[in-house]
Amino acid sequence: MLPINAMAHVQPPTAYLVGAGPGDPELLTLKALRVLRAATVILIDDLVGEQVLHQVLEPQALAPRIVHVGKRGGCASTLQDFICKLMVREALAGERVVRLKGGDPLVFGRAGEELAALRAAGVPVEVVNGITSGLAAVNALDTSWTDRHAGAQGVLLVTGHPQPGSPGPDWDAIAAVAASGITLVVYMGVARVDELQRGLLAALPEHTPVAVVQNASLPAQRDAVGTLGGLAELVREHGLGSPAIVVVGDVLRGLRHAALDTQPMKHARSA
Repeated sequence: MLPINAMAHVQPPTAYLVGAGPGDPELLTLKALRVLRAATVILIDDLVGEQVLHQVLEPQALAPRIVHVGKRGGCASTLQDFICKLMVREALAGERVVRLKGGDPLVFGRAGEELAALRAAGVPVEVVNGITSGLAAVNALDTSWTDRHAGAQGVLLVTGHPQPGSPGPDWDAIAAVAASGITLVVYMGVARVDELQRGLLAALPEHTPVAVVQNASLPAQRDAVGTLGGLAELVREHGLGSPAIVVVGDVLRGLRHAALDTQPMKHARSA
């Protein structure tokens, strides 16, 4: 029996899940560029800007069919089951299918459901990774996820968007992890920022540095920096909304445009 990774390459892929990155077309990978230019059908998310396709699709080439399958929190969205069935149908009809997603398909992109549907139908599929928006957000803030000078020992990526039928994120547990020197990066959190703030304050002090970055990497990028105790007010004061990333942790301390308490998180935790 062939290893799993070897079996995946017996047949060339006819479907791809491609990460478009955070929005700036220049952040696409070379492989993403090649796959997009070879596609005959592209299923595109709302969070992927039109400028991505405009800049990567060669004008002289036969234009692929573009299908918008919008998925945006709080808005009418294309049903995931429909997207999966459409990908399978097009691939089995002989099309070269690309499912183009914002950021990276494997980071809160529901890639698992689409991979399962394609594989169950016998469609060879491959994932092409992209730069996740959480990484673009910390880059926009001139810091890093794991700045050792700030004592960061790792990074935790979480979603603020509860799954249907679930009680939502366990903010108490998440805050406890962040309190151990882990940088917290929250996707889809601004719509429930009051709940997020209350939950994190269960284990983190009010002066914990926070930042919110909207439209990371794009010309419309905006950000605001403050402290956890004023996070919800910060979002409302600056009119920040989706798509946005919330970053929490000492890696934000000392930013040139931040006025933050100089007391590290660990000092407050010992009180």
